[in-house]
Amino acid sequence: MPENYTVNMAKVVAVCTSPKTGMRKKNVNEGILIENLGLKDDAHANSETHRQVSFLAMESIKKMQDLGLDVHEGDFAENITTSGLDLLALPIGSKIIIGDKTLLEISQHGKICHTPCAIYHQAGTCVMPKEGIFAKVLKGGKIKTGDSIKPVSEQV
Repeated sequence: MPENYTVNMAKVVAVCTSPKTGMRKKNVNEGILIENLGLKDDAHANSETHRQVSFLAMESIKKMQDLGLDVHEGDFAENITTSGLDLLALPIGSKIIIGDKTLLEISQHGKICHTPCAIYHQAGTCVMPKEGIFAKVLKGGKIKTGDSIKPVSEQV
C-alpha cells in the first residue's frame, strides 16, 4: 500500500446484481461472495476470469450525476458501489476485506468497452472504464450495504 494512502471510513454503499450481462444491475443491499466465482446470482460470476467482482465508487457516480445524468448505484453494471475509498490507489494484487470475513484481491483497473453503453451515448463519457476496478474472491461470505472495506495492510 502506498505510504500516503488513507482510508476514510470506507464502506459498501450498494450490492448489485443482474440476471444477464450487458444490463444495469439492481441494488439488492446484500449478497454472498463465493470463493473463486463472484457474487451469487450475478450474471458476471465466473471462475474462469480474474474479473469476478466489479467495484465503482459513489464519488465516480456523482461525477456523472453532476453532468446531469439520472444515474445511481448499479447503473454502471458494478457489483459493489463504495464510498470513502480511492479504488485506483489499490495496487493490483493488493487485498481488501469487506465486513468481517470476505477477502478479495484486486485484479484489474479499468476496462475496455468495445460497445459504448447507453450512458456513453447520453453523456459522451462513462466512468466505469476509467474508474472501475475488478477483483477475485479469495474468501467468500455474506456482504451488505454499510459493511466496512479495509485494505489488508490496515488489519495488522
